[in-house]
Amino acid sequence: MSKWVEGTVVAQKHWAGLLYSLQVEADVAPFQAGQFTKLALAVDGEIMGRPYSFVNAPAARPHEFYYVVLPDHPLTPHLCKLEAGDAVYLAPQAAGFLTLAEVPAGEHLWLLATGTALGPFLSILGTEVPWQRFERVVLVHAVRRAQELSYQEQIGSLLARHAGRFVFVPVVSREHCDFALDGRIPMAIEDGRLEARAGIKLAAQSSRLMVCGNPAMVADTVHALQQRGLKKHRRRDPGQISVENYW
Repeated sequence: MSKWVEGTVVAQKHWAGLLYSLQVEADVAPFQAGQFTKLALAVDGEIMGRPYSFVNAPAARPHEFYYVVLPDHPLTPHLCKLEAGDAVYLAPQAAGFLTLAEVPAGEHLWLLATGTALGPFLSILGTEVPWQRFERVVLVHAVRRAQELSYQEQIGSLLARHAGRFVFVPVVSREHCDFALDGRIPMAIEDGRLEARAGIKLAAQSSRLMVCGNPAMVADTVHALQQRGLKKHRRRDPGQISVENYW
């Protein structure tokens, strides 16, 4: 199998600051919601690739990827300059285990993300699986500033479609917003503000959590949850917390 599949850019969206999303048509293998692939470009005669999660649900097209431009990175400053019709390369098959197939049965599903790690959770929420398996779903998106709360129209549609079963909790760390929790996700778990805002208790018997974001957030969040009696999930040792570092 070829290492790369050539795709065609459908659209590029600039959200705010260094945040972008790229829509691509490409003939790649089917994937599970929550998985990632690699995007790549030829830079100075060398193919440069980086992993990105699918934002779109598996049945939806075009494929979409939410990313941040890293000024000193060899790929992303070029990625953000792509326009409709330009070529971009994708890995032919997806990878990753941040999927609901890896999450044990439970009553409440919590999806905790920082920054662009929102992407795989939007893919999951775009399928019927979470709504078939869980009574209520909580999406928590933590950012530095309110303008970084992207995909609000899509999240609003989910709130309307699944009224009473879906809760969205924004968390903003570097400015005060009346509509968002202040600080970081681990702190909001420790002091009870996250549960109060969601209207749901975090409990080992009923809660299943998927945590995706920068390594510090993931580590601190897992620690805060462990203090509440929850533990990481492993196939041979079932628990409540599934994680993926994403930055």
